[in-house]
Amino acid sequence: MTGQAFSIESDIPLAPYTTIGLGGKARYFASCTTAESIREGLRYANKRSLRVHVLGGGSNTVFGDRGFDGLVLKIDLRGVTRDDHGQAVHVRVAAGEPWDDFVRQCAQSGLGGIECLSGIPGLTGATPIQNVGAYGQEVAETILTVRALERSTLEEVVFARAECQFGYRMSRFKATDADRYIFLEVEFSLQKNAPPVIRYPELRQAIDSAVDLASLPLGTDALSAVRASVLALRRGKSMVIDPADPNTKSVGSFFMNPFISVELYNDVQRRWAASGGTGEVPNFVSGSHRKLPAAWLVEKAGFPRGLRKGGVGVSAKHSLALVNYGGSTQELLALAAEIQDAVAGKFGIQLQREPVVVP
Repeated sequence: MTGQAFSIESDIPLAPYTTIGLGGKARYFASCTTAESIREGLRYANKRSLRVHVLGGGSNTVFGDRGFDGLVLKIDLRGVTRDDHGQAVHVRVAAGEPWDDFVRQCAQSGLGGIECLSGIPGLTGATPIQNVGAYGQEVAETILTVRALERSTLEEVVFARAECQFGYRMSRFKATDADRYIFLEVEFSLQKNAPPVIRYPELRQAIDSAVDLASLPLGTDALSAVRASVLALRRGKSMVIDPADPNTKSVGSFFMNPFISVELYNDVQRRWAASGGTGEVPNFVSGSHRKLPAAWLVEKAGFPRGLRKGGVGVSAKHSLALVNYGGSTQELLALAAEIQDAVAGKFGIQLQREPVVVP
């Protein structure tokens, strides 16, 4: 099927469209550069009773070894526009724009608010789904609106920030409205020459060791310095895509950091001591809850960095990343399940997967 700026192909390998490089073939595949081409794809699938999977940058997606027996719609909408509103700048970004390219452009333009989110792979349109965050920043802090296409009606709808129901790595689009909408554009409110907000001690230490941030002019210089430190930290953990680094053949963090009650944290501490562990279980206070580092839980449950099982393993740089060393999705999910069972057995915590697994 062909049309203006739209075509559907058959038997397309999906592994090259993901950062982890796993998965079989898509029965049908289409690149969508406009909202209307997305509608065409949905109509095509509806007439043939085909399943549809919407694919962005593939940095948070794991396809099954058998592939996808339906239609994969690849979101390739492009374009960035900005409007000045005094100190604030409202920037509308098409869903298919690479996220880190946008972050780089903002830092170079002296626009603050997302500099700590540097180096995160994927497309801008995917960031609201799981409220992408890192080093103390989340996209929820700067998102104004999200423009989307409702899959059932093919009509466009705009959500204000308050309507997105953002939480930690969560939004309505990952929960109650999962797979209901396809994102077309995200609008951000960024600040001109805003001072960087450094919330994570690890990032503060990295910046202080590299530059005297207080001596730099606000705007481009200061924001670029923060971006450089974030990128350095992420590269040290193999969290910046690099074909020369086999540890980057992953989907980044495979598990989310669990938020638990103080009571459950105390139980985790008791379990840790009973197993012979010493010292306090690391945690971050978040309101009335504690956030535990999933990486620590994974390692202490017996899965150290560099561990390999068949063609997959734990990254040598970061224990939250599961890496493809020429294996299969079946092997990857088996390792993930083994880690989840071990953490649950030792600490009473059920780790939640972060990537989307497409059967």
